[in-house]
Amino acid sequence: MPACPEPPAAAGLLLLTGGRGRRFGGPKHLQPHPDGGTWGSHLVDVFGAVFPGGPVQLLGAALPGRPDLVPEPDPGEGPAVALRLWAGRGGPQPRRWWLAACDQVRWTAESLDAWHAAVAAADPSAAHWVVARNGGRIQPLGGFLAGGLVAALARVPARALMGLVDALPALVLDSEGGQWLDVDTREAHRAYLEGLPEPPRGRP
Repeated sequence: MPACPEPPAAAGLLLLTGGRGRRFGGPKHLQPHPDGGTWGSHLVDVFGAVFPGGPVQLLGAALPGRPDLVPEPDPGEGPAVALRLWAGRGGPQPRRWWLAACDQVRWTAESLDAWHAAVAAADPSAAHWVVARNGGRIQPLGGFLAGGLVAALARVPARALMGLVDALPALVLDSEGGQWLDVDTREAHRAYLEGLPEPPRGRP
């Protein structure tokens, strides 16, 4: 009698580490985190605390000290193109993928666990890309993409993140907290380290 297949993991992590950090001054995934390690390793640790054993994939560059995580190549044409190419390569399919940017460095295990609980309650059948509306902005990264939508994502021709979201079944949930804010400039980095409000940006 054939063995029953194992149920899919509740979630996997796809961590985007391919940006060059032009406005920041260097690769952001390698920046030291106040709690130890790098920004990239911090997010891997946060994910592992909430989803132990869940698959982890890097999209872009490697993380020091994690030779077990072999990165998928990033063509350097922006996150939307990188996501589409990743989606077309196949691989493990957990129930949902947490699509995180390496500069969303404020995430903690507590905030991720709470966000996943809200996502699971709003989308119990895991049929959507669940994204956040935070501070008036839609945040595709940091959201949870249903594993069943990965193949469809690979076929979307859009070259912008919101184009990908608009082309797929999506849910938008209001979510508070600074974990959605990316640290992509030196000014934002100083504010983050000093616990100050995020510097003002353009209109949402």
